[in-house]
Amino acid sequence: QVQLVESGGGLVQPGGSLRLSCVVSGLSLEYYTIGWFRQGPEKEREGVSCISSSDGRSYYADFLEGRFTVSRDKAVNTVFLQMNSLKPEDSAVYYCAAVRGDPYSSTWALDGVYHYWGQGTQVTVSS
Repeated sequence: QVQLVESGGGLVQPGGSLRLSCVVSGLSLEYYTIGWFRQGPEKEREGVSCISSSDGRSYYADFLEGRFTVSRDKAVNTVFLQMNSLKPEDSAVYYCAAVRGDPYSSTWALDGVYHYWGQGTQVTVSS
């Protein structure tokens, strides 16, 4: 049974940092790309970042301006999203998702590409 479980969300002040974790079971990071998505209040879900299966190459949404970093630890089948310099507009539910194989630069941020999803973790950036 495939499971993706996010954690690490919470309340943080503007300019602060959080690190999200996505623990994956039932599939291997050797073969599955893991993406991070977010959905804010009354907003569409949008792609934030992903890390590819074969070589760990990372992809990022342009709006991040270099503030987030995705990484993985294959030994514990976990993907991380380090979020720095957080802004109120980063407030959202953050989801991780999995798709088999390497992503394409033109499609990695499309949620319809991914087959498995976690339940999400809430991130709130507020003073």
